[in-house]
Amino acid sequence: MSIVCFRSLVFPHQSRPNLLLHRAPPRCGFYRRPTRSTVRALSGIPDQADPRSRRWKKVLTTAASLYPLYVTIGGTVACVNPSAFSWFVKRGPASYSLSLGFIMLATGLTLELKDLFALFRERPFSILLGFVAQYTIMPAFGVILSKAVGLPPSLSVGLILLACCPAGTASNVVTLIARGDVPLAIVMTVCTTLAAVLLTPLLTKILAGTFVSVDVIRLSISTLQVVVAPVLLGSYLQSAFPAIVKAIIPFAPLLAVLASSLLSSSVFSENVVRFRTSTLNGSGGSDIISGDMGVVILAVFLLHFAGFLLGYLSAAMCGMGEKQRRAISIEVGMQNCSLGVVLATSHFSSPLVALPPALSAIIMNIMGSSLGAVWRYWLPSDADTED
Repeated sequence: MSIVCFRSLVFPHQSRPNLLLHRAPPRCGFYRRPTRSTVRALSGIPDQADPRSRRWKKVLTTAASLYPLYVTIGGTVACVNPSAFSWFVKRGPASYSLSLGFIMLATGLTLELKDLFALFRERPFSILLGFVAQYTIMPAFGVILSKAVGLPPSLSVGLILLACCPAGTASNVVTLIARGDVPLAIVMTVCTTLAAVLLTPLLTKILAGTFVSVDVIRLSISTLQVVVAPVLLGSYLQSAFPAIVKAIIPFAPLLAVLASSLLSSSVFSENVVRFRTSTLNGSGGSDIISGDMGVVILAVFLLHFAGFLLGYLSAAMCGMGEKQRRAISIEVGMQNCSLGVVLATSHFSSPLVALPPALSAIIMNIMGSSLGAVWRYWLPSDADTED
């Protein structure tokens, strides 16, 4: 009893319950206990449990993941009826640049610079490995394959230009399908894209300068305008107008995928029209149709195959986990063919330079989506998810 009395004297607030805090709410007809959704709405917290919101996000995500299907359908339509994309082709290359800028803007809307810097601190070696693999494996094989299969000068430049481009935005979607490391894939895409303003024209000049003269300064300015500036603008808009961007973000991947599909299919249809015209006129373009077209398709296929395989093996040899291996493999193997098309049509007089990037839009996405589907049903073990 003495201990209880002493406790009551020293800690009087703990000796009895606070009746004011535990008082029941008034029993009247006007009072209703607030629901969880009401509390979250008043506090500004989004209701993640809203089934309708989850359903719409799932629909949008599923629709965005069908990017290879859109490209395949677009490529088929371009072969059968190229005039279906004439309204877009006639406005090129401005329409191409604007479409690519829109794709990069959508990517920037999903990126916070603070998250980018945080990932740099946490896993710098993974990012560095993917970056180096991107700008060594692909350019090297672009040169090797162009000489091995004996491509003409213009087509060699197109293949090398494709190989020197950064990772494509579609790689992030394929990484998601493959259950890879999506944050690492996004950061690698942004890093290789930002570096493309210097490395893409520089490597193209070094590796393809013997075939066709390359204006490095003009190519760098063009890359800066259609790639780097939209990404930075999207990131700024996310931090400056978070509420508006939050409402747009669920639609951004699907819109970017549709824009990329339209761009790739339109450029492919433009090349189909040019080849048909060359054949009817009896010019040298008929040789491309009859002989070199198959060689170009083979070269593009082997280029992406080398990127997928060697990207995975390089990550495995450096001790990366399975998720990181998949992300690096997809990032290295999937190029920004849309950027290659824009640069080819804007800076080279020969229309054949745009053919390898245009074919890559179809071949690369079929290969990437197939690889992603295989990996999706081959789950990585928990032990392999860390660097």
